[in-house]
Amino acid sequence: MGLFDSWFGRTEEKPDQPNIKFGRYSDSYKTDKQYKAWQQSLEKFDDGDHFDAYEDFFDYLSDPEAENVRYQRLGDTHFNFEFYQGSKKINGYSDGKKFRAEAKVVEVKESNLGFMRRLLEKNFELKYSRFGLDAHQNVVIVFDTPLVDGSPQKLYYALNELSTQSDKLDDLLIDEFDMLSPIDNEHIENISEAQKEIKFNFILKTTQKVLDEIEHGKLDAHIYPQAVGYQLLDLIYKLDYLVCPEGFMMELFERLNRDYFKEDKKSIVEKNVVFIKELMHLIQRPKDKFFTEMYGTLSTFGMTQVVNHEKFTGFVEKVINEYDWYAKNKHYDIALAISGYIVGYSLFYWAIPRPDRELLHLYYEILEADYFEQLGFDLEFYKDGKYNKSAIKKEIQSIIKSNKNKYEDLSADTTLLVYDSKHEFARSFLMMLKDMEVNPVD
Repeated sequence: MGLFDSWFGRTEEKPDQPNIKFGRYSDSYKTDKQYKAWQQSLEKFDDGDHFDAYEDFFDYLSDPEAENVRYQRLGDTHFNFEFYQGSKKINGYSDGKKFRAEAKVVEVKESNLGFMRRLLEKNFELKYSRFGLDAHQNVVIVFDTPLVDGSPQKLYYALNELSTQSDKLDDLLIDEFDMLSPIDNEHIENISEAQKEIKFNFILKTTQKVLDEIEHGKLDAHIYPQAVGYQLLDLIYKLDYLVCPEGFMMELFERLNRDYFKEDKKSIVEKNVVFIKELMHLIQRPKDKFFTEMYGTLSTFGMTQVVNHEKFTGFVEKVINEYDWYAKNKHYDIALAISGYIVGYSLFYWAIPRPDRELLHLYYEILEADYFEQLGFDLEFYKDGKYNKSAIKKEIQSIIKSNKNKYEDLSADTTLLVYDSKHEFARSFLMMLKDMEVNPVD
């Protein structure tokens, strides 16, 4: 069984698959042992056993399937730790008086007024930490607090802010300012040139396809701007999940998503125009810029919001009516984009229950079968324009079986699946998920 399968809790023996990360990291899928460690950390800190509390706190943060956290306790006088967040390594200690954490963001080769202004502006956005320069002129982000005020709750939010901000900012600053260079990123995993090439071609091909559909589609983009919006959002969510971009591309997707849903005076038509221009600029970037931002990472904190199955099903019910109108009027590309929007939005924003997440990943494995095959996955769900019904049903049942111990009454009615076309299959797949009972075992 491949590591990829173990990430998603599969237990059935299968051929080894490539070890490739998909989607945004979530720290919500913790074990009972981790939750127990969190509770013990709270209790021990309240009792004044600070170092004992920190041991449990970092046990809570440790991903059992990745070496993302290390710590060392030296009696009752010192506590050292380090953990990873994307391209950044965070180091810290407690000396019995204070708790301190620091991440080196970039190395500065020469001073620049615009760059320093950027850091000053960023400091106003931070709640717990702050940017600055260390003795070697490296940009660092620092958090410290007196030990008595360093509760596990405060540490969680502070370290979350410090690590996610440093991880986001390093690639962006290096892309913008020539006198900066990477630092403290020896832990990142280089991916093969062949894999980068596949991802790069997928970005270009998929983006250009959507832009062509919008430009030459049957619907007037000014009369049906929401249809265009669904196509654009489906695209960036799909690329975000399947390519896992870092740096400029990740920040661009987050900004486009944020601006699209911002309540302002701009019409959807205006937002779509800006969206399209940004995507055209994206695919015109040099290939080496894309390649620089493609690498494997470990993470400790997730950026997605934990939601239950009912939240997901309510979202499906809310949006699927839009699908039905476009499908009824034979705008099948847009109908398929609406299904993709539901899947992508759910994975971009939320940490949904594990069975839902695994099944939405399967959705992409089926609908984007060519991409997975190019990456080296041995999947038989969709080939030569035909669905392998038995393979799809078998995989769904495998996912259900592997999650039965944590979700009572979990089942999926595969008779609901319709294989006549891509858009009909996509809708029926979501209807199957909507009707599932996903109730965690108490």
